[in-house]
Amino acid sequence: MRDFRLVRIPAANYTEPPEKAHQREGDGDHMQLWHDQSRRYHTELLDFKKRTAEAMDGLRNDHGTILEDLTGAGVRVDRVEREMDFVETQTSPRACANKADKVVEQEAWGLQESRGEEEEEGGDWEELQSRVSDCVEIISGIRSVKILKRVGSPKGMWTRDPRSSKVYVFNGTSGDTIHQFDSVRDFSRSPDAIGSRQIRLPSDWTSPGSAVYNGYLYYVEQEEDMDVQVVKYDLMSGSVTDIAMFPVESQASVYSLNPEIVADLAADDEGLWLLYAMSDSEPNINLAKMDPTTLDIEQIWDTRCPRENAEAAFVVCGTVYVVYNTRLASRSRIQCLFDVNDMVVSEEAPLIYFPRRYGAHASLKYNPEEKQLYGWDDGYQIIYRLTMKRKLLV
Repeated sequence: MRDFRLVRIPAANYTEPPEKAHQREGDGDHMQLWHDQSRRYHTELLDFKKRTAEAMDGLRNDHGTILEDLTGAGVRVDRVEREMDFVETQTSPRACANKADKVVEQEAWGLQESRGEEEEEGGDWEELQSRVSDCVEIISGIRSVKILKRVGSPKGMWTRDPRSSKVYVFNGTSGDTIHQFDSVRDFSRSPDAIGSRQIRLPSDWTSPGSAVYNGYLYYVEQEEDMDVQVVKYDLMSGSVTDIAMFPVESQASVYSLNPEIVADLAADDEGLWLLYAMSDSEPNINLAKMDPTTLDIEQIWDTRCPRENAEAAFVVCGTVYVVYNTRLASRSRIQCLFDVNDMVVSEEAPLIYFPRRYGAHASLKYNPEEKQLYGWDDGYQIIYRLTMKRKLLV
C-alpha cells in the first residue's frame, strides 16, 4: 500500500498567474478613484452648506434691516399724521361776520359803554338775537372714530333720523327695500339685516343719496330715459306724500369717484338740501335748498367745488363740505367747502383729513342732533364724531 503525503510548496516558489495580478491591480485603482471622488464630493457638499448658511444669515440680516426701516417709517408716518391733526385742530377757517357777532363771540359787551350808548345799539341787539338763533357752527376737526360693523355691499348708505333713534340702512346702489332698526345699538348687535324691519318702497331708490328727516324718507328715483325725481315717503303711514321732478341729465353724476350718484340729498339744522350737477360737462357741484314740506326749490348756488375726484359731500349749518380722494383709494379729506351765508372762505379753510380706513366713502350723512357723520366705507359702517366751533372773525 502506497503512502500518500501532502507536500507543502514554499510561497517563495509560487508564482501568481499574470491575469490575476493584473485584475487585482485594476481593482485597486478603481477603489482609489472612488475614494478620491467621495472625498471631493464631501468637500464640495461641505462648501455648499457653508455658502448656503452664509447666504441665509445674510438674508436674515437684510430682512431684519428692512423690517426696522419699515417700522421706523411707520412710526414717522404716524408722527406726521398726529402733527397734521394737531395743526388742523389749532387752525380754523377764515370767516366774516358783523360787529354784533364779534361781541357775542367774545362773550362781552364792553362794560365801559354808557346806558345811552346801549340804547343807541338796541337795534343791533335785536338783530343779534335773531342771528344767534341761526346755526353758526363749523367743523374744526374729527374728534373720534368708531367702526361699528361690516354688513352689506361695498357701496351703500346708513343714517339716523335726527328726530328719533331709528336707523335706516340702504344696501347697495339701488333697490326697493330698506332696513329699519330701533337704534344704533340694535343695528350693531344684529349680525346682518336679520331682525330688522324691512320697508318695501313703492319704487326703486337710486344711488346711496337718500336722506331721512323728521319722520320722512327723501330718496332719488331715476327711471330710464326720465328726469330725476325726488320722492317724499312717510315712514309712519307708509305712503308717498309728494314727488318733485328735477331737470338734470340722467348721466350727470355729482361725484366722479361715485358715478352712480346722480343727486345727493342732505339734511342739517336748517332743512333739506340737494347736491347735483346740471350736466356732465358742468365742472362744479351745485346746491339747491329744498322746502321739506312741498319739495319746492327755494334757492340754487354754484358751490365752485369741483366734481373731479370728489367722493361724497354733506351739509352742516348751511355749509357744504366736499370730500375728495384719489382713483386708488387713499386718505379722504375735506378739500373744498361752500357757505351759503358767505361767512366761510373755502380757499383759507384748513384741510380736514379722515383717518385712513379701508377704501373710499360711498356716502357720508350728517346728523345735526348728535353732530356725527354716518359713513359707509367698503361695506364698513363708521361713525365720525365731529368737533364743532363757532364761525370766527378775521
